[in-house]
Amino acid sequence: MASTYRVGVVRGDGIGPEVIDVGLKVIEAAGVGLETVDYDLGGARYLRDGTVLPDSVLEEWRGLDAIYLGAVGTPGVPPGLIERGLLLKMRFELDLFINQRPFVDTAKGIDFIVIRENTEGTYAGEGGFLRKGTPHEIATQGSVNTRMGVQRCVRYAFDLAQASARRGHLTMVHKTNVLTFSGDLWERTFNEVHDAEYRAVATAYNHVDAACIYLVEDPQRYDVIVTDNLFGDILTDLAGAVTGGIGFAASGNLNPDRTGPSMFEPVHGSAPDIAGQNKANPTAAILSGAMMLDFLGEPAAADRIRAACAASMSGEITGSTTSVGEQIARRL
Repeated sequence: MASTYRVGVVRGDGIGPEVIDVGLKVIEAAGVGLETVDYDLGGARYLRDGTVLPDSVLEEWRGLDAIYLGAVGTPGVPPGLIERGLLLKMRFELDLFINQRPFVDTAKGIDFIVIRENTEGTYAGEGGFLRKGTPHEIATQGSVNTRMGVQRCVRYAFDLAQASARRGHLTMVHKTNVLTFSGDLWERTFNEVHDAEYRAVATAYNHVDAACIYLVEDPQRYDVIVTDNLFGDILTDLAGAVTGGIGFAASGNLNPDRTGPSMFEPVHGSAPDIAGQNKANPTAAILSGAMMLDFLGEPAAADRIRAACAASMSGEITGSTTSVGEQIARRL
């Protein structure tokens, strides 16, 4: 082990601790040293003492190399409280402005990546209530889009599309025919960045509803997709479903400028109905760990983990949470 990385571990709720423990064992089997710092955060912690994400923890995180998160969410917690107070606060405060989610199904010839803007759009929190709880109640929810935010996301996606491992094609997904302000900013920025810096990359545009159809009927058409926060959230769940299920969907919440740690998590939720039963598929968590190793500068170990996970994604490896992890680790 040439290097040891300091990684914050948030096991979270439900199946989160089970899949993260397996992911950590696979990383160890791949020969990468981690100095882990555990953080008891999530729905269960909130129900115990009201803690969500203290500013003091955020400050500690700024000194870490990465964060590895299982899943958060527990019955009994008000909707949105953990999502906004923990996950979104983490993304905004640590400037995790890229959400990167790869999707691969080798048997079907599918291999694409979705780049989702991660700190703006409808998730920025603009809006409010007027006359709440009355028959005349009004609720507004704005979409915040800045040229800086769109430009850095689009540029990251172009860089990825022109990398040697990709096919040199980038598709922008939005709804420019209806969202004529935010969509216009996205479209103009996308075209300007392409024309000024990335003419060698082939481009396309899809309305988000058309992209949903194409993801089901012809996902092989895609190489890299770039889209806004809300559309990316929806499209990546659909993409998980068409590439074997959400149990294989990994993600990285990235700060490419490295002014703070990036966070890696499986796309799936906490699945409280099967928590503690050793039933959850840990592959998404393991693949998220591989993404973390890529970002930490350990691509060879990450590639070995992905190659080992291919047997799980093809159905060759099956079994309990711990059994799947052990079988993947043995292949390293």
